[in-house]
Amino acid sequence: MVKAAISRGTSPASPDCVRILVVGGGYVGMYTALRLQRKLKQELRRGEVEIVVITPDPYMTYQPFLPEAAAGSISPRHVVVPLRRVLDKCHILIGEVESIEHAKRTASFTTLATEEEGTGAARITYDELVLAPGSIARTLPVPGLAEYAIGFKTVEEAIGLRNHVIEQMDIASSTRDPAIRDAALTYVFVGGGYAGVEALGELEDMARYATRYYHNIKAEDMKWILVEAAGRILPEVGEEMGKYTVRQLRRRNIDVRLETRLDSCEDRVAVLSDGSRFPTRTVVWTAGVKPHPVLAASDLPLNERGRLKCTAQLTIEGTTHAWAAGDAAAVPDVTSPSAENPGGPPEPGKECAPNAQHAVRQAKVLGDNIVASLRDKPLQEYRHKYVGSVASLGLHKGVAHVYGRKLKGYPAWFMHRVYHLSRVPTINRKFRVLAEWTLAGLFKREIVSLGSLEHPRAEFELAAGGERPKESP
Repeated sequence: MVKAAISRGTSPASPDCVRILVVGGGYVGMYTALRLQRKLKQELRRGEVEIVVITPDPYMTYQPFLPEAAAGSISPRHVVVPLRRVLDKCHILIGEVESIEHAKRTASFTTLATEEEGTGAARITYDELVLAPGSIARTLPVPGLAEYAIGFKTVEEAIGLRNHVIEQMDIASSTRDPAIRDAALTYVFVGGGYAGVEALGELEDMARYATRYYHNIKAEDMKWILVEAAGRILPEVGEEMGKYTVRQLRRRNIDVRLETRLDSCEDRVAVLSDGSRFPTRTVVWTAGVKPHPVLAASDLPLNERGRLKCTAQLTIEGTTHAWAAGDAAAVPDVTSPSAENPGGPPEPGKECAPNAQHAVRQAKVLGDNIVASLRDKPLQEYRHKYVGSVASLGLHKGVAHVYGRKLKGYPAWFMHRVYHLSRVPTINRKFRVLAEWTLAGLFKREIVSLGSLEHPRAEFELAAGGERPKESP
């Protein structure tokens, strides 16, 4: 039976119903709710437990597939998982949690209807809190960044970037102004982590292929620039494989600039800290993430980086009935292996990296621990065995460090696909992605830009006497 001693929240089902509030529908939010949904099947049926998920989007995005979606290898709809279908025993609210008062077991949130109703933020009470809002892009006060750059965290940004790259090739193909052509064919990516390297590798591969259909654009005409403030890229795959990646990118005429920062991108000119200036119409910002703002709007303990202080059992330190994992949580790494020394001793004070591999594994332990807590059973620590890291650098290209073995080229790319196919949620998505990969191997790439999707009412507004929207950055 579900423990009856915890404080009760107001529930539409029953005053004795335990409400579990899950904030966020990403990796941790979806997988935790799914775990609870399976483990508490009888309690949900009897009305003893209610699971409420508040999330800004009605889907979970499998972010490792964003680069392939941007390159056209995977359809955008197969990169996302519909939450209402997967979490059919949970209550899904599409909205944003604005603040949390855990001392009172309440959270303030807004929905899509809040502005229409004019009622302001609503409040919800809960008994158990799972805080998993994820992270947002970490930006710096770079002049012109807000006006001209694009991020790479959402499926909308990935598809928008694909459309943008192809549109720039169309502009370069049709203009007579060499300055406009040069800027249109210059692509600057800031950040040498997974997102930046994989996005650049996939899009450069796609654009290189697309040049065969342009009579006046060659692959050599394009400039692809990777800017990284540190002295290495892809630290997750180890120093040796990071250096290999740099060599491979440079062989493709990609300009990799280490220990370099973006100082400005005002007026469509990327100015780097080494003094270089590149007129460009494309700046992609992938330089890290930071905690979601809702963490600061709570009464829960945070560390110096703004992440929730957590225990190895995934409880929030110094509190009861509050749990967290993923990007928002500073979870102690009680095994702490590294890519360089997978079998080495634990490193005191080390925290789990905020990545998808940890988030999915933590969600399983988090769900089990909540069930154990409700049933007065002992909690387990989050421990993980180092598997490795994989990264795609474009079609049939990649690097990997798996179970201590280093892979390059096609084997690494194949391992990348196998690993992520095994991790993407639901059998439905697995088969759809596999089918798309199979078809992509039999037919030519799609190089269509659907930039008009960003302004679906533009033509009608123009016909009705309005003005055509301005071009997006």
